Amino acid sequence: MNQKVEEIVQWLRKQAEQANVKGLLVGVSGGIDSAVVAHLIKRACPDHSLGVIMPCKSNPDDQAHAEKVIESCGIQSMTVDLTETHTVMFGKIVNKLKESESFNEEHVQIADANLRARLRMSTLYTVATNHRYLVVGTDNAAEWYTGYFTKYGDGGVDLVPLVNLTKGEVREMAEILGVPDEIVNKQPSAGLWEGQTDENEMGTSYDMIDRHLKGKNIPEKDREIIEAMHNRTKHKRSIAPGPPQ
Repeated sequence: MNQKVEEIVQWLRKQAEQANVKGLLVGVSGGIDSAVVAHLIKRACPDHSLGVIMPCKSNPDDQAHAEKVIESCGIQSMTVDLTETHTVMFGKIVNKLKESESFNEEHVQIADANLRARLRMSTLYTVATNHRYLVVGTDNAAEWYTGYFTKYGDGGVDLVPLVNLTKGEVREMAEILGVPDEIVNKQPSAGLWEGQTDENEMGTSYDMIDRHLKGKNIPEKDREIIEAMHNRTKHKRSIAPGPPQ
């Protein structure tokens, strides 16, 4: 795993050089994946790396954990609170939908959550443009395979250094890098709404997804859930298609 860390660090450095940018940045959520990426980009570009904390109606614990990540790797940081922006924007959209009598109450929770992710993406690219940095994503192999990310939200990035690592491997890397234990061991959550956890929402566990990705046998129920998510989210892993010439 130490060798894997060094390989990813060298790869990140090479990507920045090839793109002719000054450095790298990541949105730091307080979760394990963004914590690992923050440590990696700090190693890759010690003087030109940035962690951006973007609370948006977030659990205060997440911001506290994000700040501990910043401290643990010594990366430069900034905080952009998007709560008011989200409230105004989502409120205006919902009001217009209600005026047109097309508002769908069943979809409001996920629409709300996806807008938060897309506001964060827009914030990261605005900051990245200012600094001439690349935006580094945090999706691991389990999230990428199942499509457990917001299209053009947390999926809207320039680089995905963890995309070949299972959740278990990310946890192992976190321990090597010195990510605080409380973040390594916390329940994975995208912070989409109060009490939300990744595994409850998916209906299976990261352990099951990791085992499936490694070709190991898992209960049929879990296999069906994982493959259904994979097939349903194929569009997220492809560029926008156009008609044939």
